[in-house]
Amino acid sequence: MNKSTQSLDVPFLNLLGVQLLKMENGVGEISLAIEEKHMNSWSVAHGGVSLALVDAAMAIAARSADPGDRSVVTIELKNSFMQAANGQIKVIGTVVHQSTTMAFCEARVFDADEKLCCLATGTFKYFKNLPLRVRKETTNN
Repeated sequence: MNKSTQSLDVPFLNLLGVQLLKMENGVGEISLAIEEKHMNSWSVAHGGVSLALVDAAMAIAARSADPGDRSVVTIELKNSFMQAANGQIKVIGTVVHQSTTMAFCEARVFDADEKLCCLATGTFKYFKNLPLRVRKETTNN
């Protein structure tokens, strides 16, 4: 399932301004340009933004690894912050193990200088198919 030229139609991720870069073969890659609205009182990305992004990237990876394109829900999420994130950040989620009902994933957040800002692991449960809301990107040509 390659949705690299599309964006996820998830209202919360749209609100943040998340861009889908890759969704295929157990990998989910997204990016976000950190703006004032994403920052904490120290003028760096709020930890909640990073948590939302790792959760989304791992869920995208889990969905892309399932031949039946089943939906997933987050069962468990653990995150370790290493340094503040700022600028254009990229998050890469991967499936590290998969069973018939679960996907075990990890995600890494990188800042504009490709420094690792946080590392997360998560467990996702597959359940019956629900439509994945995807909208096609429009061009202004």
